[in-house]
Amino acid sequence: MGRFKTLLNQEDYLILHGALGTELEFLGYDVSGKLWSAKYLLENPSIIQTIHETYLRSGSDIVTTSSYQASLQGLCDYGLSQEEAEKTIALTVSLAKNAREKVWQELSEKEKQDRPYPLISGDVGPYAAYLADGSEYTGNYGQLDKEALKDFHRSRIKILVGKGIDLLALETIPNFLETQALVELLQEEFPSVEAYMSFTAQNGTTISDGTAIEEVAELIDKVPQILALGINCSSPSVYSSLLKKIANITDKPLVTYPNSGEVYDGQHQMWTQSADISHTLLENTKIWHTFGAKVVGGCCRTRPSDIESLSRGLRG
Repeated sequence: MGRFKTLLNQEDYLILHGALGTELEFLGYDVSGKLWSAKYLLENPSIIQTIHETYLRSGSDIVTTSSYQASLQGLCDYGLSQEEAEKTIALTVSLAKNAREKVWQELSEKEKQDRPYPLISGDVGPYAAYLADGSEYTGNYGQLDKEALKDFHRSRIKILVGKGIDLLALETIPNFLETQALVELLQEEFPSVEAYMSFTAQNGTTISDGTAIEEVAELIDKVPQILALGINCSSPSVYSSLLKKIANITDKPLVTYPNSGEVYDGQHQMWTQSADISHTLLENTKIWHTFGAKVVGGCCRTRPSDIESLSRGLRG
């Protein structure tokens, strides 16, 4: 049994690392362009480690690597050689591990007893992140086939696993064909790797490409190494309906990390509309816990203060 499965069995909650790209924006960094936050792996990797440390100090139990936008294809398109691109993806794991060790050494013995030793999750963003056109929220991949999607994801997963991550975060998935590709890739080529998978949704019944959430849950329920599933980077307003539907299909723990409720305009690379302030992240998470949410946090436009509030509120 891996550490992710062990902690899922032991803990009431596992609190995720919060937003990276939009946190860089809040700190004054320009994340425009196709590489988004990943360009700082090339220009200023220390700021990535600093943000990891901030989230750990705020109470995160899982440090998510900065590889969401760092695909081999995307980095090579940017001008890196394949070797340079592979080293950049590997760097994301080193930065996360360095942050974990630094913050863990700062804690008192009592603090260490009150929380689990943090996990490192290798972030596998969707093909949409490579497209950088906002298709995380539509699932529109054109005529791409399943084998092409496997080819896209294979190299990054291999590097992350080789660097010793504790689990994979297959996140922000908007497309059912991509879901099938990732499931097959894990089972065929990485059968011992633990993972969670989370999807984007624009309503309370389907993922972003229009596939019924029940169909998605039925597929994931049959995959033993995907230990939890849920929704991320979607408006808080759609979660309760989706979680109830997932929980009718599977007993696996649920994953929830919403965005702020703002809407992303992929064409202009900007967030529009107002944040949903009807409930705090903590209030929402407590509601979603009643449906089975256990791997919890916040996604785009949420801040370390939100994670700190979540940690304090859920753990007293």
